[in-house]
Amino acid sequence: MDGLLLDTERLYTVSYQEVCDRFGKQYTWAVKSSVMGKKALDAATVIRDSLELPMTAEQLLEETRMKQTQLFPSAQLMPGVQKLIRHLHTNDIPMAVATSSERVTFEMKTSRHKDFFHLFDHIVLGDDPDVKSGKPQPDAFLVCAKRFNPPPPNGKCLVFEDAPNGVLAGLSAGMQVVMIPDENLDPLLTKEATLVLRTMEDFKPELFGLPAYD
Repeated sequence: MDGLLLDTERLYTVSYQEVCDRFGKQYTWAVKSSVMGKKALDAATVIRDSLELPMTAEQLLEETRMKQTQLFPSAQLMPGVQKLIRHLHTNDIPMAVATSSERVTFEMKTSRHKDFFHLFDHIVLGDDPDVKSGKPQPDAFLVCAKRFNPPPPNGKCLVFEDAPNGVLAGLSAGMQVVMIPDENLDPLLTKEATLVLRTMEDFKPELFGLPAYD
């Protein structure tokens, strides 16, 4: 969801860099790309350890969430997302969201886009009790697929991701993965995806057996 449906990845960067600035540290893309798609506390632990911040992961998470309370409600939909999701919904294609975001941050991020997120059949969050392990483990996608009625074969599921951890999770679940990475991401981290696009605007549904745009 973050960086794929909503432009929240840049907001995460702002919140973490504000904390890092106090300690003369830089929240680099190398660190950021290693935590994209992970559950919140797991990501905070990696960031704390990688940058040797003098605080616990829990303290880092609490401080950045306070900043995100102000930032996340401003999140906008990414280019091409509205068109694709409404097109698939109109054509009765089952869709769901599998995000590492927990309920509290999900509500902040989506506060201005309630109608859009109601187009999905269901949403699996990072603090869902059925999701035992975060990305790059496949749990979120497997749980998400099982909640469709009827559940499709995993091989018939198409995942959209912007994060390397999410791509690995989708592939581990036996699904095809379209990756739309941030332009700052190391191209070497995109090679596992089934298809890599610059933006959702470039996606052609018919390539995966979906109804083409009119």
